[in-house]
Amino acid sequence: MKRLFIMLFIACSAVSTISADSAATPQKKAKSVVKDLEGIIAFYAKEGSETTSITKNPETGLIESSVRIVPFTCEKEDLWAIPIGFREDEPLSYQYMHLQPGSTELFDLKVVTNNGQKSKNVRIRINSKQEMWFMCCKNPANPQLRDAYAIVWEETKDNHVAGTVFMITSLRPDMYEKNMSSAGLISDNQNTFTIDGRVGYDLNDSLYVVYMADSAEELDNVADDAYVATMPVVNKRFSFSVQLDKPKVGRIRTVMPDGSLCKLWTNLDFVPGETYRITTHNGYYDEDRDYEQRVGRYSGHSLLNNLQRRGIDDQSVEVSDKVPEQFRTVASDPLQGWRNSLTAQQQAQLKLKTELVEMDIENIKAKYQMIGEIMGGFRSRDRIMLIFDQILQQNKELDKKYQDVIKLAKKLNCPVEEMPNLYKAIMKFYTDQNKALNDAFKDSITHGKTTRKLQEYVTKQTEKYLKDLENSLE
Repeated sequence: MKRLFIMLFIACSAVSTISADSAATPQKKAKSVVKDLEGIIAFYAKEGSETTSITKNPETGLIESSVRIVPFTCEKEDLWAIPIGFREDEPLSYQYMHLQPGSTELFDLKVVTNNGQKSKNVRIRINSKQEMWFMCCKNPANPQLRDAYAIVWEETKDNHVAGTVFMITSLRPDMYEKNMSSAGLISDNQNTFTIDGRVGYDLNDSLYVVYMADSAEELDNVADDAYVATMPVVNKRFSFSVQLDKPKVGRIRTVMPDGSLCKLWTNLDFVPGETYRITTHNGYYDEDRDYEQRVGRYSGHSLLNNLQRRGIDDQSVEVSDKVPEQFRTVASDPLQGWRNSLTAQQQAQLKLKTELVEMDIENIKAKYQMIGEIMGGFRSRDRIMLIFDQILQQNKELDKKYQDVIKLAKKLNCPVEEMPNLYKAIMKFYTDQNKALNDAFKDSITHGKTTRKLQEYVTKQTEKYLKDLENSLE
């Protein structure tokens, strides 16, 4: 059974043991690059110079882009790990680039927002004196997003460099360029008809089905189980594309959580080379009036004739077995049923708060790994103690975010049997930290007042959440 806090269980995997021979495990995202860039920011960022911006979808509240730009200065030799990290993670990327000083190629990165309707360019490499390392990867948590990582620098004097770190997540431009292509904005395939759908904040729909016919009369008599495709909702979006040699008519219908078909449906003209954009709501939808004026019901060319734009079926009809099983049995899971009962805005709030927890956990794990690497190289006690202090402060911030998740889950009436799983996940992360700190005490260079202070805090937190776990089980 899928669990609400599965992201926390994944994020709370073991903290790297602090040792000189710790080995990196295979990762699905660019962890080496992220760790190296975070290290540059932690030690060499110019104070007060960081630029951060976040753009959210106004309907769903989900993040569409986040841009973090951090200038830095350091000695050139401090960047020794950058080429290693980028080369290690290169197999995870779908775009990779290294430009050396002297190359005349400049570079901008497109950041797409507003459901693909807006974009801006972020300047990465601005002159030929800069060295640049750059890569793009698919976001592991959301295939519609792209993670871009870049660092540029140029030499100043006395073997020092001045540069900038870029960590940017945004909607994938290639996906929206394909939508533009099917709409005729980019000449690609003039025979493709596409439905580009969004689910409004007031709906929790999981699946839609599509019907298609040559005429309004044929569509009016189409059988309930004669749909031609399913459109699963992923991150509040759904889509459908088909190659047509002539205009047809079609219908969109919702599959309810219990596996039945919604009594309401929407009829549309399917026109080759066009994209119909629709946002569904509870009892109504936002139509694409530009589309309807050009080729739809207001154009004088509609094939629907007098057929109703919205239809009503007085019977609740069971969906055939062509619908994926996960959509037919979703209501049998009490936890999933609770999640389905939340509004889109509430789901977005919960997702955002758990993602903030994940980010802090990943930062803490990266810092433990940094200590392990320092132990295997130039053993700088001052740098190690600085990182331990950063871990302590990050843990304090993490606890605030844990509390935010817990409070919101309780406020939204999360099933009581689920709360122990959350407390167990939290305790697992503190237990892993305790193991790493016990290893630290075995080496004199990592054994100090700062280390003891961190372990005391971690132990205190473990005891605190153990009590919460015991209370949740009563």
